[in-house]
Amino acid sequence: MICLGIESAGKTASIAIMQDNTLLYEATLRAGFTHSESLLQMIDTALSAVRLTAAQIDLWAVCAGPGSFTGLRIGMALVKGLALATGAPCVAVSTLEAQAWAVAGVETVISALDARRGQVYAGGFSVATAENPPMQLFADGAYPVEKLEDFVLSCKKPLVFVGDGAEICYNVYGTIPGVVRWPGYLSESRAVGVCLSAIKQASTGNTQTGEQLQPCYHRLSQAERERMERLQNQQEK
Repeated sequence: MICLGIESAGKTASIAIMQDNTLLYEATLRAGFTHSESLLQMIDTALSAVRLTAAQIDLWAVCAGPGSFTGLRIGMALVKGLALATGAPCVAVSTLEAQAWAVAGVETVISALDARRGQVYAGGFSVATAENPPMQLFADGAYPVEKLEDFVLSCKKPLVFVGDGAEICYNVYGTIPGVVRWPGYLSESRAVGVCLSAIKQASTGNTQTGEQLQPCYHRLSQAERERMERLQNQQEK
C-alpha cells in the first residue's frame, strides 16, 4: 500500500509518502508561506521524486484536527479533491495521534498544540514500538495547561511534549523529574505520523471517501465563540 499523508494543522506544512512500513519521502516546510501556496507544490515535488503519479496512490491521509481551522480546512479540501479525482480511499487522522506516532525513545508523549486563551489541545499517548501502535492515555481535548498536572505526575517517564504547544507545557512542567525537554525541531509535526496512523487504520478497514472527510476542531472557532458571547450578553440585559 502506498500512502501519501499531509500535515497542515499548524504553521508547519509536511508531506510524506510511505509504502507499507517504508518511508519513501518526507518534506517539512516552515517558511512563512500559507499552506494554500505550498502544499500542492510540495505534493508535486514528492510524487516526482519517487516517480509516482497521483493515480498510483492507494491511500490519502490528512490531519483532521485539532489545529488551525484554516490549515485544517486547506489540507482536508486538498485531500478531498485528490481522493475524488483518483478514487482512492482516505483516512482522517487525529493531529495529536499523528504527532505521537513520530516519537521514539521515551515512554510517554503529550501532544500539545497552542489553543490560546491559556489552553492547549492535548492528548496523552504511550510511545509506539515496533510491535505496538501508540496507545491513547487520555482523550484529545482543549485543556488549561494546569489541568494536565495529575497525568504528568503519574505517567511513565521519560515524558516529552511535542507540537507547537510543547514550550507552553515545559514552562509549567519542565522541572519535574523525568520530563525531558526536546529541541524544538524534534517537536515539529511530521507527516510520517499521519501515514503511519492511516496505514494502521486502513488495515482494519477504517477508511472513508473524499466526500465523507470531516474536520474535528474540538472547540468552536473564535468567531463562533464571540457570537455566542454577544448573544449571551444580550439575553442577560
